[in-house]
Amino acid sequence: TELTGMAVLRWCQETRIDWHYIAPGKPMQNAFVESFNGSFRDELLNETLFTSLAEARATIIAWKEDYNHNRPHSSLGNLTPQEFAMKSRLETRAA
Repeated sequence: TELTGMAVLRWCQETRIDWHYIAPGKPMQNAFVESFNGSFRDELLNETLFTSLAEARATIIAWKEDYNHNRPHSSLGNLTPQEFAMKSRLETRAA
């Protein structure tokens, strides 16, 4: 809704996060999100038949932990997202 959108924009300004509009039907404008969604769909959603919402939540949490903590990403110089974030924090402190 409009109020939610304004709250998000205000939060982005307060936290100095850039806001970029992505046009509908333009997946190359957000390739990293499309890549994540493709991995999530291909590796988990298309391969798993959940029997309950609780099972789906637990399985998705486990997949997310693996994706963010154990799996290297070529777009991050073959670091895991956790390693990349830690390296970025250290570089920011050193600067």
